[in-house]
Amino acid sequence: MIAEYFEIDGPVLLTPRVFSDSRGYFLETFNKDRYCEILGPVDFVQDNLSSSELHVVRGLHFQTPPFDQGKLVSVVRGAVVDVIVDLRKNSNTYGRHLAVELNEEEHKQLWIPPGFAHGFLSLRKNTLFSYKCTAPYTPPSERTLLWNDPDLAINWKVDEPIVSEKDAQGEFFRNFESPF
Repeated sequence: MIAEYFEIDGPVLLTPRVFSDSRGYFLETFNKDRYCEILGPVDFVQDNLSSSELHVVRGLHFQTPPFDQGKLVSVVRGAVVDVIVDLRKNSNTYGRHLAVELNEEEHKQLWIPPGFAHGFLSLRKNTLFSYKCTAPYTPPSERTLLWNDPDLAINWKVDEPIVSEKDAQGEFFRNFESPF
């Protein structure tokens, strides 16, 4: 497995080894010992799978402590632009975002530690997006930042995305008080 690090401390892009032949391919999507060597101790308690049509934007979601989540995300089918925003108030990169393309061909995974808002744009029809979480989904602790907040200046690379009502009513970053 290859691990790539970013200017923003914490997130890690992981490229697993893929074994291909004429029958198809095999890869290990998670091995606790190997992943903990790279990420430190992680304990995943919930797996999620979402399906999205072309140009769907989901996010920017996060949960507040004590239910804040680390996520290991990947694409099973299709492709996304995956976006995270640093919400850690003592971080040198507070308020900065990172965008990474994840797709079914490269099998890359993005580790998103607790303290980040997360969202993605589906680049293909019927995209299947998978994520492992370190805390269960807990609705009272869920929060949403506005996906198109001008202060975050995220280039979603689509003029008219499909966005849920909840995501369209997200909080502005300038009004946000970080619990992290």
